This record gives sequence, structure tokens and C-alpha cells, in this order.
Amino acid sequence: MLKPQQHCRSGYLTTMDPRDLSDPTVVELDRKLKKLGKAREKELKKLKAAQKAAASKHQKQQPSKSKMEKNAKKEAEKVNPLEVDPETPLGEKKKLSHQMPQNYHSSTVEKSWYEWWDKSKFFQADSKSSKPPFVIVLPPPNVTGALHIGHALTASLQDAIIRWKRMAGFNALWVPGMDHAGIATQVVVEKKLKAEQELERHDLGRERFVDEVWKWKNEYGGTILKQLRRLGASLDWSRECFTLDEKRSRAVTESFIRLHKEGLIYRDKRLVAWDCRMQTTISKVELKDEYIKERTLRPVHGYETEVEFGVLTSFAYPLEGDLGEIVVATTRVETMLGDTAVAIHPHDPRYKHLHGKFAVHPFNGRKLKIICDSFLVDMKFGTGAVKITPAHDPDDYEVGKRHDLDCITIFTDDGKINSNGGEEFEGMPRFKARVAVIQALKEKGLHRGDKDNEMCLKICSTSNEVVEYLVKPQWFVSCKGMAEDGLNAVIGCTNPKLGILPKQYVAEWQRWLEHIRDWCISRQIWWGHRIPAWYVELEDDQLKGLGAYDDRWVVCRTEEEAQEEASRLFAGKKFQLIQDPDVLDTWFSSALFPLSAFGWPDETEDLKAFYPTSLLETGHDILFFWVARMVMMCMKLGGDLPFTKVYLHPMVRDSHGYKMSKTLGNGIDPLDIINGATLEELHEKLDIRFKQGNLTEDEVKTAKERQNKDFPDGIKECGTDALRFALISYTAQSDKINLDIQRVEGYREWCNKLWNATRFAMTKLGDDYTPPIEIDPASIPFSCKWILSVLNKAISKTVASLESFEFSDAATAVYSWWKYQLCDIFVEVIKPYFAGNDPAFASARRSAQDTLWLCLDYGLRLLHPFMPFITEDLWQRLPSRIDSVRKESIVISEYPSVVKSWTNDDVESEMDMINSVIKSLRKCNLQREVLPCGAVLSKLHVSLTTTYLFRPAAIVHCHTNYAHGIIKGHDMEIVTLAKLSSLTVLSEDDDVPVGYLVELVNESLSVFLEQGSIKFEAELGKLKKMEEMHKQR
Repeated sequence: MLKPQQHCRSGYLTTMDPRDLSDPTVVELDRKLKKLGKAREKELKKLKAAQKAAASKHQKQQPSKSKMEKNAKKEAEKVNPLEVDPETPLGEKKKLSHQMPQNYHSSTVEKSWYEWWDKSKFFQADSKSSKPPFVIVLPPPNVTGALHIGHALTASLQDAIIRWKRMAGFNALWVPGMDHAGIATQVVVEKKLKAEQELERHDLGRERFVDEVWKWKNEYGGTILKQLRRLGASLDWSRECFTLDEKRSRAVTESFIRLHKEGLIYRDKRLVAWDCRMQTTISKVELKDEYIKERTLRPVHGYETEVEFGVLTSFAYPLEGDLGEIVVATTRVETMLGDTAVAIHPHDPRYKHLHGKFAVHPFNGRKLKIICDSFLVDMKFGTGAVKITPAHDPDDYEVGKRHDLDCITIFTDDGKINSNGGEEFEGMPRFKARVAVIQALKEKGLHRGDKDNEMCLKICSTSNEVVEYLVKPQWFVSCKGMAEDGLNAVIGCTNPKLGILPKQYVAEWQRWLEHIRDWCISRQIWWGHRIPAWYVELEDDQLKGLGAYDDRWVVCRTEEEAQEEASRLFAGKKFQLIQDPDVLDTWFSSALFPLSAFGWPDETEDLKAFYPTSLLETGHDILFFWVARMVMMCMKLGGDLPFTKVYLHPMVRDSHGYKMSKTLGNGIDPLDIINGATLEELHEKLDIRFKQGNLTEDEVKTAKERQNKDFPDGIKECGTDALRFALISYTAQSDKINLDIQRVEGYREWCNKLWNATRFAMTKLGDDYTPPIEIDPASIPFSCKWILSVLNKAISKTVASLESFEFSDAATAVYSWWKYQLCDIFVEVIKPYFAGNDPAFASARRSAQDTLWLCLDYGLRLLHPFMPFITEDLWQRLPSRIDSVRKESIVISEYPSVVKSWTNDDVESEMDMINSVIKSLRKCNLQREVLPCGAVLSKLHVSLTTTYLFRPAAIVHCHTNYAHGIIKGHDMEIVTLAKLSSLTVLSEDDDVPVGYLVELVNESLSVFLEQGSIKFEAELGKLKKMEEMHKQR
């Protein structure tokens, strides 16, 4: 066994004393330490019990525990005035404290910066700049919307991209916009009018109602754009636009005119999804599926009692000519009033004799043709016979077109039975008619029973109304030709003009565009872009009313133009013009946004400089409804693709994997994560949204119940930077993100680590430190060479990941360098240089200072796109170089690039070996048997006087001369990082020690760690002092 060694490397001096533990002095020391420890533990238990009782009493006395605790904590904190940031006037550069505060507080760090950035015009792009442009348009959020976690992900990703490009030397532009959200906004205002004034929109009339919507928009609308500022979104607010403002409205009108002239917009009668409550058509994106497994009662607007769904009703149609009957089944038995046929499979032997025959409608005697249709009918399902209602079912509508069937509408716009349904049922609401029809069938002996049936209801996501299908005259966009252009841009050539990432969505793009149908663009509401079409009603027309004749429409920019066009078409005749009361689908104006945002149809400077844009970043759920339509419309009207890359981010779900929705009440406001919120405050925000008309009473109740379950203690303050970084890191999770608030809290702790690392650096740099103009890697210590080399790799990996849209990998690269290389290794390994004023360390100390400054400067700029606030705050505190003009803000500073002279593979290889040794020593350390007295002293928190108890001696046995040379040359790094008292390096021929913990590092290295030792004489003196202090207490 080796003899005890003295080792003075790195400033540590420790004597190993393997004295026999049977020594009576040692036994007495151990006994007294145990006794003292037990007494201390007893005191701590009493103290904890007293604190618990006091806390309980305080809770009972105070109505708002969280607020009181926060206030008490703030009052109790001892604040050094030199560490307090002075108040900064709004829009001015933030005034920083003379000394860095000891603790990181996100609310303090993130204060004032954004207003200064905005006022300083750091976010504004210049249309005349010689820099290459990089342009993104923000997917316009709904004017009714409040910031949700999906918006936060979109903003975090887009802002990271735009900040990176801005720093990388691009003329970076991120355009903010807001969508007027036709149906959603009208619903909100209608709810508000009903709740506050007991008025319907028809009570006000169109003009007054639209005025009310504008008032609401100006008072409540656009909240989300203000909230985006809190997220640090570096949008060019000077270019903010609204899809219903004057410029965007002009673009919408112009596009309608041009497409109509080309024959791509036309008017026709088609089956559409109809909202009987709003009395308007709705698009597929506004539909949601509600699955029902069995008989289910569901509330429906306008009905006093709940309506039953999930029931399959069977009934018989009598056959003409005494051929008996044919039984059909349906979940919507009321629609049988509009049936015009019964379909069977042509190969079904049961019905061979009925080909070409007729059934007879029991209520009106209408003859229903028995038709053969192999596309629709599955002869193995049910009776193999299907009732056909072309006017009220999408599948039946297609059957009707194939077989030239009558299309009989039985519903009014508000969902009542019209005269076509028969006198017995006319005027009945559709679901009351359902009950009446069943009763009438029973009375005629035609009811054949009912049973539970799994089904899917189509629901309007905005009004929550059960959708009906009606045949209506509407305006349509012919999409086939434009869809082919959009499809060819993605898959039509070896090098696609338009790239879609992740690539899995290319197949979805192809599926949508290959099977595209014409787009219904008219909506029967009042809030939106009025369709620029006028109906010409002639004085001598036999049929009066809007749309009585299909060939009487003129499409013009203004009513004056329409008057001129009508006079030309109907020269010499008297007429009046009636503008179509419908408005355009909200997605129509959204599809034009990349063009209209820059002033199209005018040839503006912005349009020349910034169109086409560079990238579209959005959620994959609107790939067709928005992305594909932008591609089609902008290629047609603008002559080019609106962007060349599409990145589709995952959908954010709650921690349990459920989609966030008002129905489930599991949505999370990002501002509650940023600022923190008590449970009471979370509830108050729901109540406010209810008053504004954004949530129903039931939705508020559900949301509160969910908050009680998920956040019983509220949400901790995490800050913007932590939330952004967490969301970006999450993007590796395929197409869904299961957001766990605890992960955000973890990144908040990492912000604290960044703060502490910089604070440590500032103390080591000192007030008089001046960074060098450049640094010579050849002349600096090993650890400094290493950290610069791995910084190079982090820069390279981050940039490459950003360029390939691997945002999670980019975030991980930055995080790993900061946490595991800079903070955990470099900051620790250079501490011996600053332990005293040893002249031997003077040169190394200066090199460590210079390297530390470089790391902070480069590291903060590398991290800035992900965490804008903390990086600006810390970067502004760094000293500046002499004779160099520093950028005013990190926002406009240069993004780091690789410095070739820093790369040193040999140094990295050596550090890898050193780290392997350190990891093995730490593994051994976990297995050490610490003496009882050590445990007691640890509980007594006597860390400074007993450090050597936890700093064991170690031995490294090297099996090659190469390994021996490296370990011998870097024993200081190993001693420091492994927290050793000493290190002995053995060559292959040296004897292997006995009685140590052993760990094999690799084929070249083994480590040995002592079990534990204690310096007894010194400890006896300390024990007496501790006993005296204990007695005094």
C-alpha cells in the first residue's frame, strides 16, 4: 500500500492519516459528535413544528395566502441599494444597477427592454437596404383571441428565427397582422348585445350592428398583439395591418374582380354546411367532430329541453304495386320528409326484383325511385337499403347528381320545416319535427324500432350549433387549376420550388390538392368584406327578389362602376341595383396576406423589396385551409410563390396529452406562466373573458374545475425566457407537444444559473477590467483552449440546426455548452487561479479573465434568439473593448460564427480523457463509506471546517505513457473538478494500491479513491468550540 502523501498542487494541503479507529480518542470524539448531532436534530424538529403551526395560523387569518406570502417575502428580503435597477422612463434604455443583484428575478430582468427596442426601431426593416432580405409574416391571430400557448410557440419560433437572421446580417422583417375573424367576432358581439341589452343583431340592423362590432374591436380587439410584446416578439410594428383595414379591403376587392373576370369565381347552387343559429355557411375548418357512442342528450340552442342523439331509427317505405315494403334506417329521421329515392346495391339478391321500381312516401304520396348505387350502399350493413335526401346530406347530394334526382329542401334558414315538409310538420323546429315524424310513422304502422348507434355530429366550432346541410346559391372559387400549380411546386420536379418541413406533411399536401373541391367563399353574416357583386333587378321582371335570375349579376369595384356596367348590359331598361348582402369567407383575405401586407395591388417599395417572403412558419392543422390557399391565390395573383419554405410546428397539448380547448377547460394563458398566478387570479381572468363574451358560463365552470385540479397552488412565475426556451426545446416531440409546467420551471432555474455564472465572472473580471482586442489561443492555459474549442462546436451546431429547422437541436446545443461545459467545467476549473494573488498564476489568471469574457460575449449572443431578455440584460453589463464601437444592443449585434483558430481537436481529446477520469471518481465517491461523525457534521452545516472530510485522496493508474502524460499534466483540473484533497498519478509499472474503491475508466486508465479519513487532533479543538456555542444558545 502507498505511504501517506503530501500534495500541494492547486493550493490544497491535506495529510492522509489512516489511524486505527479503535483509538479511544477517536471513539470519544465520535460519541460526542453523535450526542451533539442528536441535540441539534431535536432543536430543528421543534423549530419546524413551530414554523408549521405559525404558517397554519397565518393561513387561517389571511384571505389570499399566495399574495400575502409574496408580499411578506419581498419585505423580508434584505436588498442592497447598489443591486437595485433604477427606474427607467418608458422607451428609454434600461438603467442597470451598479452591482449585479445576487438573485435572478425574471420580472425585473425582463422589464423595460422591449419598449426601448421598439422605440429604437431595432425591429424595423428598410425597403431600400442593400442587405439580403429575410421576411416572415405572422399568421394573423383572430381579433377575438387572447394569447394561448399555441400562439406562444408560434411567436417563440418565429422570433428566434428572425432575431437570428437579423444578427446574421439580413434585412430581417417580421410583419404583424390581425384577422377580422368574421363569424367568431360576430358571435362574440351578438352574445354581448344579448347579455347586456337583450338585443339581436336584426334589432339593430346591419349598419348599426357593424358599428357595434367596430366599437368592440377598438375596445377589446387586438389584445393578443399587445400580449405578443410581452413574449419579446420583435415584430415590425410600423407595418402592422388588419385584414379589414382600407388597404387590405382594397386588395380583397381587386382579387375578387380579377378572379371573376378569369372565370375562376362563379355563383352556383351547391350543398353547404349551414349554421342555423348564425344563418350562414361555414367552412370545414370551422367544423368540429363530436363523437357519440350511444343515446345521448345534448343541449341545442333554441330548445327548452335537451335533444337526443345517437339513435338509429328504422322505418318502412311502402312499395308501389303491392310489392310489400322496404326498410331503411337513419339517425336523422326528420330528413325523410325530403327523401327522393331509396338506394340499393345492384348485386344484392334481396332486391333484384325492385330494380327500377318505386316506393311511396307515406306523408305526401311522392314516388321514390329505387336506384342502384354501388358507391354508396354496403349491402352487408343494416338492411342494405339507404334513404336518399339530396338536399340535406353530402353523400346523398352526390348520389342525386349521379342519378339526376330531385333536390327538395325541407328546412328554412333558421332550422324549421318549410312547406315542402308538409302541413303536418311545417313550422316545427327540426329536432321537434324528429319526434313528430317518429310518432306519425308509428301511427301509420311503419315504425320498425330504434337502437343505440355510434355516430359523429358535425358542430360549428364558433357557435356550438349542430350543423345542417342545405342547398344554397353561393359564390365559389374554381380551385383545380390553381391546385395543380401548388402541387407541382412541391412534388412536380426534382428540386421543389416550395419545401415543406417536416417532410411527412408533403403527402398530406398532395392528398388535399389532388382531391380539392371548389371553395365556397360567401358567408351570410354582416361582419367582413362585402362581396363586390350587385344584382340587377329589371322593372319588367316577372320574378322579383335577389338572385331570381342567375344572369343578372355584375361584379365591380364600386357601386358607381356597377351602375355603369348594368347600364351597358341592359341599355334602355329601368333597373335597380341590390348589392349581395353576403360577406367573404375570412380565409379569403387571409390567403392574400403575403401580398396585401406589402400594399398589393399597388407596386409599392415594400412589395418590390419583400415579396415573395422567405419562410412561412405555422401549425400543421391549417396546412390546407391557409397555407395551400395562400400558395394558390398568391401564385395566381402575384405571379410567384408567396414563400419558398414552410415549417409546420407541433400542436401544443396539456401535460396529459389532451388537446387544449374551451370545452375541456385545459387551456393555459402563457402570461400566467410568465408572470405567475394564484388560483384566484386564474379564476378572475376566466370571469373577465365571460363578461367580454369570449366564454360561455358552462365553459368558465369547466375551466375553473380543471384549474382547481391542475394548479391548486397556482402557477409559479417562470418568465418569458424560460417559457420560450421550453417551447422551442419541445419541438422535437413529433407533431404534438405535451406541455408540462414543471419543465418550464426547470428552465427558469437554468436562467438563474446563467445569472450566477455571469455574476461570478463579473466578480473575477473586476471593475477595471478591459477585454483584449483579440486573444492568442496558443498562449492561454489548457482549460481556456478547451472552452473556446467547444464553443466553436456549439456555434457550428447551433447555426447548422437553425438552418435545417431543427430548433430543438439548436436549443440543446446552446444549453449544453452553457450548462455542462461553461458552468459545470470551465467556471469551476479556473477558480484556483482566483483563490489568491499567487504570482505564479498571474498570467493564467489574466488569460482566464479574457477567455471568460469572450465566452460570455459569444455565449450570450448565441443564446439571444432563444432568450432575448436575460441575454440583453447580462450582455449590457459586460465591459467593452478599448478602441472598438460596440453595438447599442445585443439585438443588432453580430451572431457568432466559428473562429478557426479556436478549434483544437487535441485539446478536446485530452479533456475527454480528463472528464472520463472525473466521472469515474465521482462514481466511486457515491460508494464511499463516510464516518458517522462526518454525517453529523454535515447536518450541522460546518462545511468550511470539514471540507477535507468530503475531499478524498485519489490515485490514477495509467496503463500507457500517453495517458500518463495527459493525466500528469492536468492533475490540477482533476483535483478541482473531482473535489479531491490530492491526486497521485501512477505509471503502468507502479504498484496498485490496496484498500481503495476502484473503477475502470477504459483500457488505459483506472482510478482509486480512498474510503475516508479524518484529522482527529484538529477536530477535538473544533468540537470543544461547538459545544460551548451550543451551551450559549
